[in-house]
Amino acid sequence: MKTPAALAWLDLTNPRRMADLVELAKPTITVMVLVTALTGFLLGSGEIDLKALLFTLLGTGLVSAGGSALNHAVEHETDALMHRTADRPIPSGRLAVEPAVYYGSLLALSGVVILLLRVNTLTALLGLAAVVLYVLVYTPLKRITSLATVVGAIPGAVPPLMGWTAARGQIDTGGLVLFGILFLWQLPHFLAIAWLCRGDYAQAGFPMISVVEPSGRSTARQMVLYCAALVPVSLLPTVLGITGAIYFSGALALGVAFLAFCLVFPLRFTARAARNVLLVSVAYLPALLGVLLLDRMVG
Repeated sequence: MKTPAALAWLDLTNPRRMADLVELAKPTITVMVLVTALTGFLLGSGEIDLKALLFTLLGTGLVSAGGSALNHAVEHETDALMHRTADRPIPSGRLAVEPAVYYGSLLALSGVVILLLRVNTLTALLGLAAVVLYVLVYTPLKRITSLATVVGAIPGAVPPLMGWTAARGQIDTGGLVLFGILFLWQLPHFLAIAWLCRGDYAQAGFPMISVVEPSGRSTARQMVLYCAALVPVSLLPTVLGITGAIYFSGALALGVAFLAFCLVFPLRFTARAARNVLLVSVAYLPALLGVLLLDRMVG
């Protein structure tokens, strides 16, 4: 039986095509989204409803994967101009834009529907809002202003809030604190990437802060300020009585270490210093979430 032309892109017998479809979903980011959503759900729960948790993770994962695929479609022209993204499925010519839009839309809408029917309306709306903001606001805004980085951190901070609302059915202080932690964490992380990839971004015409102000002073200042704000915000779960001393001690130590690496960057403005910030940021988040869950288990 021949595959209908409209679905010819969905060739599950082709290993290369399967690999491209997986790449469109940005699996590394989707896994991080699932971990943060899981953390939000567990912290927001009294007794854990496993069925609700599974549907929350399924819906959230599909929303994340769909938004990522749509991002690939929207950015394929600029991706072709950058060395680190030129071999992605669309700019490399292995996949056309239209199938990526179908694929991303199918995943994202499926995720929203699952959240709507099997979790709750609020969580579904948060997922939908995250996709819209990421694909239709943040992505085109990257070509206009360096403030797009701040806007992009908003949908990136929504998953733990979705986990929280899936467990509680409402947005309250605890969920907003988790949102704030993820929001602030992303900014030093993104700024380090922006500095390391500033040549690529300049070639593609993205007015990142590292491109607009090439000395690095503005990048360093923002990096330090956002990380400095992250330290007290990360301690709020204990202040609010959500977590105990184990989390407080771990969060404080991790935050101070993260800030120390950010403070080194303006002393050197080197690729190595920026890479160290990036590596520490990558280690910081799972460590912080791990301490959160450990504190909950022990408590």
